[in-house]
Amino acid sequence: MRIAIDARELHGKPTGVGRLLGNLLEEWSRMPAAQPHQFIQLAPEQRSRSGTLWEQFVLPRVARQAAADVLFSPAYSGPVFSSIPMVVAIHDVSFAAHPEWFTWREGLRRRTTARLAARAAERVITISEFSKREIVSRLGIEPSKILVAYPGVTSLTGSASANVKGSPNRCTVLFVGSIFNRRHIPELIEGFAVLARSRPEVQLEIVGDNRTTPRINVDALVHATGITDRIHLRSYVADHELRQLYADASAFVFLSEYEGFGLTPLEALASGLPLLLLDTPVAREVCGDAATYVPRPDPALIAEALDGVLFEPGQREHSRQAATAVLCRYSWTTFAEQVLDLLVDAGSRHSR
Repeated sequence: MRIAIDARELHGKPTGVGRLLGNLLEEWSRMPAAQPHQFIQLAPEQRSRSGTLWEQFVLPRVARQAAADVLFSPAYSGPVFSSIPMVVAIHDVSFAAHPEWFTWREGLRRRTTARLAARAAERVITISEFSKREIVSRLGIEPSKILVAYPGVTSLTGSASANVKGSPNRCTVLFVGSIFNRRHIPELIEGFAVLARSRPEVQLEIVGDNRTTPRINVDALVHATGITDRIHLRSYVADHELRQLYADASAFVFLSEYEGFGLTPLEALASGLPLLLLDTPVAREVCGDAATYVPRPDPALIAEALDGVLFEPGQREHSRQAATAVLCRYSWTTFAEQVLDLLVDAGSRHSR
């Protein structure tokens, strides 16, 4: 079978969806069940021409020219009118659940394209039961059309050995992910500053592009703490730098109130780091007992919880032990098998 893939997310600086797609392709390249199939990556030659018009009008044409049997659209939307059956991955519907987090134009575009693509697709893939419920309620898609497939998780340090015991000389709190309003970076910075008054050895590393709407001046927030030498902001780092950050960290924090899954906390868990998360249904579904949770993004609560995950050996050991059972649920091979089976089924049913 010839499987066309919208591969735009692999270009430039791949983040969430791009990394997920990259792992899928890597698994398919060595998976025996994938060898009879051809995977055709489609993307515009120029990134500036990679928007909705390319997706809706050029993508179905080039997929048809490639004689594809099925089209995989891994990033929330795909061509509404296409003679080729489509499987679309919708990882979350934050744009429908919380339109206030987006500009009116961006929110409208995302809601419209995701809803139309989900209705036009043969099947929809999502990455958590929480996200499935949201797609059903927010986009009006039949539950039977949606497959939940948990992605795999990879240790960024190669093994679960990242500063597990903690150290007064290497006491770094790490956040990795695009900076959205829902991830409460201002409260994290304020809570860390509270902790830093009594813990002079702690540092905070924040890695992620600032995509807040309305725009938050994160640099100004850091400057206002008066400890700019202990809080470091980076919009993007290369893979080798990211691995080093995970290896050097003592804890990972991710205070998001809305996610479809949350891959970076699991990567941190696989790398041996204790987690501090905001208590949400999807965080509980994905990370279970392997994380420490705060009930709301209150700086005082964040400071107290960070002190626990950094400096209480019993709490860190509980996280390490619970992580083993949690991580067993996530396999890139299983995920690749599930996605491939769905793609082949969609293409085969259409040909019949």
